Amino acid sequence: MPTEHDIRAKLEELAEVRNAAEVTRLDYEAKRAEILRSVQAELDALQAEYEPLLESAQARAEALEAEIKKAVLEYGATVKGSAYQAVYVRGRVTWDNQKLERYAQAHPEILVWRREGEPSVALRAVKQ
Repeated sequence: MPTEHDIRAKLEELAEVRNAAEVTRLDYEAKRAEILRSVQAELDALQAEYEPLLESAQARAEALEAEIKKAVLEYGATVKGSAYQAVYVRGRVTWDNQKLERYAQAHPEILVWRREGEPSVALRAVKQ
């Protein structure tokens, strides 16, 4: 069984590996920017030519998505096209666990329907 010390050592190693990767990424970005400078004018012209077209297509796609979602919510069922489908998902049912736990103290017979999932772990950066 791992000890807290073992886990802490692995967390420190993870920090070192991620820091090294970040230094490498920054070096890559600097060299990439240097290479791009030689063709930046051509890239800017290309962007100026295509950006309005892409923005127009994106705006129309977003409007269509909103229309489709609204229509499917009203229709109440999944609709399948040749390339996309709009999947209708019923509203999620939730329960107030604190109130149910209190209720179960007085009515333990409901505990046979209680399920508890497996624990999980999330890695988060420590705020400095």
